[in-house]
Amino acid sequence: MRIDKYLWCVRYFKTRSIATKACKNGQVKIRGEAVKPSREVFPEDVVELRKNQINYRIKVLDYPDSRVGAKLVSIYCMDITPKENLEKLDLLKYSKEYYRKKGTGRPTKKDRREIDDYLDIDNEYDEI
Repeated sequence: MRIDKYLWCVRYFKTRSIATKACKNGQVKIRGEAVKPSREVFPEDVVELRKNQINYRIKVLDYPDSRVGAKLVSIYCMDITPKENLEKLDLLKYSKEYYRKKGTGRPTKKDRREIDDYLDIDNEYDEI
């Protein structure tokens, strides 16, 4: 089975064209070599995959006939990604939650209060 089709079938990519593009960009490796999308994958191969700034390692167990459900993925591949790489994923989640993208609009009420607290601005009006 082709590597791009395999990665799509075991749900590492949402579409097959995205899997093909990742192969062409050198984000998919077998035995340390970047592979083309048409490269055949065999059982017991270890595939290294870079996705969302994380390096995943997958051991191929079998070929699915077509795209499989999320519960059945473990039949066809085994995730052997080191724990350090998965910890990076948690850190990325926390860093993305806190920051807003530039130009996404006005600050929310919570953002405004945090800015005021940071700048130590007194929001209470002085009584006259």
